[in-house]
Amino acid sequence: MAAATASSAWAQSDTLAKVKQSGKFVIGTRDSSAPLAYTVGDGKYVGYHVDICNQIAESVKKAVGNPNLKVEYQLVTSQNRVSLVTNGTVDVECGSTTNNATRQKDVAFAPTTYVTNVRIAVRADSGIDSLAKLDGKTVATTTGTTSVLLLRKHERAAKVNFNDVLGKDHADSFLLVESGRADAFVMDDNILAGLIVNSKNPAGYKIVGETISEEPIAIMYRKDDPAFKKVADDTVKGLMSSGELAKIYAKWFTGPIPPRGNVVGMPMSESLKKAIANPNDNPAETYNKK
Repeated sequence: MAAATASSAWAQSDTLAKVKQSGKFVIGTRDSSAPLAYTVGDGKYVGYHVDICNQIAESVKKAVGNPNLKVEYQLVTSQNRVSLVTNGTVDVECGSTTNNATRQKDVAFAPTTYVTNVRIAVRADSGIDSLAKLDGKTVATTTGTTSVLLLRKHERAAKVNFNDVLGKDHADSFLLVESGRADAFVMDDNILAGLIVNSKNPAGYKIVGETISEEPIAIMYRKDDPAFKKVADDTVKGLMSSGELAKIYAKWFTGPIPPRGNVVGMPMSESLKKAIANPNDNPAETYNKK
């Protein structure tokens, strides 16, 4: 109880001061958002965004003058990720979070480090290859995400009637498709690809259909904290300008990844290349203007 009270006291405070006093930097991350952030067991978290956040941690060590600063990892979910950032439980969230206008009311984001396309994953033998073919089907998504809402708003799905079912996390949502309890899973394409490539039968699933929404994904942290924002943003911009971010991307999206050494096979998109060339923390709403 005391720990919760202590972290809450820092909710509107200086992250660097909090870190310096506590002697630790807490990274919030996910367990099934490969290749951005996921676990390979024994409390070890890996992924594209985890690597970026580890670089931010190195910058924080220099900023607070403590090269021995302890770095801890805290599992967060789609439901609690924002609240755990705002109440000070985690200092930065490195998962698969969309930067949108609603979230910007409560938290801040580093420059965009991934641009995702929301699509659907289905069993390869399902016969589903478009949003129209979801009519009468059951669609899974993850609690605390906006994917089904985006699907219902999409013009190609305007007259499509489908049932939705919620998984507690991305792995659970994919399991609904694997077990036949859902016909499709609607989510960010990178998460779908990561789940498929790490599944027992990667050839048994495919990503299909129109892009439902294009969204910027970014590292999330507390808002109204200019000192920490500068450290985090400068780190990300430095990775971009040096070419290191492109190398980290290639490691996770076009090279073999743990635990099975399979390859996601998603070369960097033109949208992400533009975001790297012009670093920004613009919300999703700016990506989907017509």
